[in-house]
Amino acid sequence: MKQLLLPVLALFFLFACGENKPAPPKAIEQYSIEQFYETKGIGSGTWSEDESRLLYHSNESGIFNLYEVNVADGKSKALTQSTTESYFAIDYVPGTSDVLYSADKGGNENDHIYLLKPDGSSQDLTPGEKEKAGFMEWTADKKAFYYQSNVRDPKYFDVYRMEVGIWKPALVYQNNDGYALGEISRDGDFLALVKVITRTENQLFLFDLKTKQLNEISEADKSGSYQSSGFSADGKSLFYTTNADKEFQYLVRYDIAAQNREKAFESTWDVMYSYQSENGKYQVIGINEDGKNKVIIRDAAGKDIAFPDIPDGDVTGVNISPSEKNMRLTVGSSKAPNDLYAYNFESGELKCLTNSLNPEINPDNLVSAEVVRYKSFDGLEIPAIYYKPLTASAESKVPALVWVHGGPGGQSRVGYSALIQYLVNHGYAILAVNNRGSSGYGKTFYKLDDLNHGDKDLKDCIYGKKYLQTLDYIDAERIGILGGSYGGYMTMAAMTFTPDEFNVGVNLFGVTNWIRTLRSIPAYWEAGRKGLYAELGDPYSADSVRLHDISPLFHAERIKNPVMVLQGANDPRVLQVESDEIVAAMRENKVPVEYVVFPDEGHGFEKKENQIKGYGQVLHFLDTYLKAPADLKQ
Repeated sequence: MKQLLLPVLALFFLFACGENKPAPPKAIEQYSIEQFYETKGIGSGTWSEDESRLLYHSNESGIFNLYEVNVADGKSKALTQSTTESYFAIDYVPGTSDVLYSADKGGNENDHIYLLKPDGSSQDLTPGEKEKAGFMEWTADKKAFYYQSNVRDPKYFDVYRMEVGIWKPALVYQNNDGYALGEISRDGDFLALVKVITRTENQLFLFDLKTKQLNEISEADKSGSYQSSGFSADGKSLFYTTNADKEFQYLVRYDIAAQNREKAFESTWDVMYSYQSENGKYQVIGINEDGKNKVIIRDAAGKDIAFPDIPDGDVTGVNISPSEKNMRLTVGSSKAPNDLYAYNFESGELKCLTNSLNPEINPDNLVSAEVVRYKSFDGLEIPAIYYKPLTASAESKVPALVWVHGGPGGQSRVGYSALIQYLVNHGYAILAVNNRGSSGYGKTFYKLDDLNHGDKDLKDCIYGKKYLQTLDYIDAERIGILGGSYGGYMTMAAMTFTPDEFNVGVNLFGVTNWIRTLRSIPAYWEAGRKGLYAELGDPYSADSVRLHDISPLFHAERIKNPVMVLQGANDPRVLQVESDEIVAAMRENKVPVEYVVFPDEGHGFEKKENQIKGYGQVLHFLDTYLKAPADLKQ
């Protein structure tokens, strides 16, 4: 149901006849949770062999299914009709009419690789009961693909090769030493491997699959983060990113035969990834620029290729076709979800192929994200993504939420979020803080919360609240906190250890008992377990004392303000018992609490019916306990 809200006069002025005149008021439509989640989520976008179609996944049916769109006329058709599990596109199978996709069971994260035939039948190519598998790369001749799987040992991922049409796994690399896997070259000669030391330091190796020799690529005298970023198209070079002697990740090209390296690209922000097109004509480089994606395409000579102009759109990803004549662009913004575009390098023709935003929603009624910064308790500058309701003014103050991302080490970024836009559309300002320890702002900033969670990072959130209170259109007495996963932990830490700071908390599958969580991490996290313990603490050591002290569950008697908790029953990262126990403790202490458990979800909610139910109840909870007058909350 839509409602019309009349905003107060805008806070900017137009100049006319030498006088400042306020901009006229604008009617803002409010949209229902159902309308917001009629918007489609879209991902992938790989080219068919003849480059006439793109394979992608979309949740327009309520969960993710496979679709393909005809580039010529923009018409899409569904390839699958799953009603229980989400399917995610991998690629067309070269030389056939088949498709590869991945899926898990109820959010348990044990992804399998499936083969879809034109008649709609499917085959599980990695059917191990507890197997977790992931597609890596097609071979150079496109007659087989490489993939990783932990079917042999739940803790470690090995590399397998599977022939098209035969569909039987052949072991290529047995991972006995606990490496994290990087890319494999298309000729099958080399494999990149990572040995995790801490969350900010590792070693990068190149393994010769023919000679079985292991060569360290990272520089012994330059410690830091090293991550593989793909092989060159000719297989002669490995690209990797590192911050070993810098604050931010930059791109390096390593010549395998000569065993020397050269800087390939550097920015004042982190280089996130890089890859070359099929024959090396183009190189794609992704940059994390102040919480926003920036994509650069260069030719073989290193010259930047101009992007087509897309008004009000941010290019978040690209896929260059095998012929290198066409390019798929994924374009979105904070006011619009991702859509797929096709671009022809030769003609310069650009086509929009999808329309993801619900046509009932006028983007003019949505809010553009703004990057802001504020000072924390110790003077450290904290970046944040801010959403101001269009109706907010000094005469019409609005409540606010501090939003905390997942992680630790995640980042709130500029981009479309149906939940954020829904809450802002209903009159809540949102400050998505990137507290110390967040990625994207240099390695020094990233390390600042190591073995210090629930302390300085929490203070950064509290000072985000204080920043909001300086804005004359924010109701300083009505500010809550909301987050998922690590952000859910921060929410519960705030409600527990600083119970007078936030009026309400919304905890989405957040950690409340660090000792149990760190002892029960999935087996397939083994390659990074020591690094995780180095950052958070080892639950089997004396660190367990500190982990006990920062776990909200053991101090739940301090919680006094209303809390809402949402949890997936199949979550392998934050077990349901985490939420069950903190909810029981709050109820025992007579704290107002609402609890929603989804039996068919994991670490995050994929099904639209669950998103509508859960997030609709979040708004009702906030309207009841945060927006409502104090005398109505009793």
